[in-house]
Amino acid sequence: VVGVNRGRTFSENGCLVAQLAWAGRGADVYLNTGNPGPDHSRFWPVGQSEPVACGAQDDDTRECAYLYGWNAAADGYARALDAYVALGWTDAGADRVNGGGTWWLDVETANSWRGDRTLNVATLHGAVDFLESMGVAEVGFYSTPRLWWLVTRGTDDFAGYPAWHAGALSRAGAADRCADDAFTGGELRMVQWVENGLDRNLRCS
Repeated sequence: VVGVNRGRTFSENGCLVAQLAWAGRGADVYLNTGNPGPDHSRFWPVGQSEPVACGAQDDDTRECAYLYGWNAAADGYARALDAYVALGWTDAGADRVNGGGTWWLDVETANSWRGDRTLNVATLHGAVDFLESMGVAEVGFYSTPRLWWLVTRGTDDFAGYPAWHAGALSRAGAADRCADDAFTGGELRMVQWVENGLDRNLRCS
């Protein structure tokens, strides 16, 4: 699984081309998500009117939060598309990535989130809707049950989407966690643990 951005929204993974070349054309990718609000982001979509409107007079709404998520996903998608073109996997001038696996949305409290969880959920809806509008193979969520609760209050809005759980302590612990319920309410697809300083993942059968 290759990170499209560098740990936060609207950032660049300078090694993206090399990492995708190593992982292969069908690799899963992940995007960091967040909602810093209008006072803490130069990317806040004030005045944007499509696909919904974020007004200049009232710029802290669910619509604005939705657009922030939409735009952050669009930025990450554009970076992935550029990498695919550089690798010769997609034709220059194309507007869509040709191939690829699941697009995982990383939801962690290490990124900026709002106290109003409905705004956070709106941001995630925006990101999902953008990626699906581009016809990606699949969208899923990376988090832990606790972090998901802190950011979304355990929303079931995404119960149809697979989950990738972090937080296991070993491969055996990851295998045990594959029997747990996914924080999304959907399919638990992978569990992650850290070993010798590296993130490792077990695909749940």
